[in-house]
Amino acid sequence: MGCLFAVLAVLSPRLAVILLWLFTDLVDRAFTGFLLPLLGVAFLPFTTLMYVLAWRPVIGVTGGGWLWVVLGAILDVGVHGGLFARR
Repeated sequence: MGCLFAVLAVLSPRLAVILLWLFTDLVDRAFTGFLLPLLGVAFLPFTTLMYVLAWRPVIGVTGGGWLWVVLGAILDVGVHGGLFARR
């Protein structure tokens, strides 16, 4: 099941975050409130997904987790830049 989720996350990070939000409490634990994760799904889906997966109770995101969040941000910039270049 984990590999299936990984493939889904690569193909559609927005759908992966929404499924995590609906069927687990990971998004609710990582974010307080509704607006920030909603904006993350809309504009920075890879970054939001990596943040949710890297966040740990009590300690938050640490060391190696931030590397994953930065990788997500780079992927988001690459996707948005590729779409802009195509136009």
